Amino acid sequence: MYKKINPFDAYHETIEKLSGDGILLVAGDPPNIMTIGWGTLGVIWGIPVFTVLVRPTRYTFQVIEKSHDFSVNVLPDEFKKQLAFCGTRSGKTIDKIKECGFKMEKGIEISTPFLSEATIHYECRIAEKTRLDPGTMEPLVINKYYPLRDFHTVYYGEIMGAYKNY
Repeated sequence: MYKKINPFDAYHETIEKLSGDGILLVAGDPPNIMTIGWGTLGVIWGIPVFTVLVRPTRYTFQVIEKSHDFSVNVLPDEFKKQLAFCGTRSGKTIDKIKECGFKMEKGIEISTPFLSEATIHYECRIAEKTRLDPGTMEPLVINKYYPLRDFHTVYYGEIMGAYKNY
């Protein structure tokens, strides 16, 4: 059973998973999933926002560029293997949803689905996107995180609904 929550009620659990094994981003039609480890949960423009970063070299970039929304899915610890799998395989060549045995649920507030297995999920509408500008970045950051110069696009998702699965 899904209960709508304040997006910040699950802040600590979400950030812990994000900075640990990661969480899953779902975007597109048909949906594609990708493990993410970089993102933020906060307030911008007076609205709750989940920001996610996607490199243009990822298949998910092509998918999210055609989308108006996305879901962010926090999974229990027993899904570490699936998180690792989804972070190392491309949805261009494999159906990661099928391979991992995930079940999709129709979005409640958005058209993109979410994962039934998620303990928490955020349904986000893309409010803005910005390509990182290497001209304004510190050289140490560029050298450490962008040796291939594949700079992320940051997607600012207005949180239309946050849900906890009980």
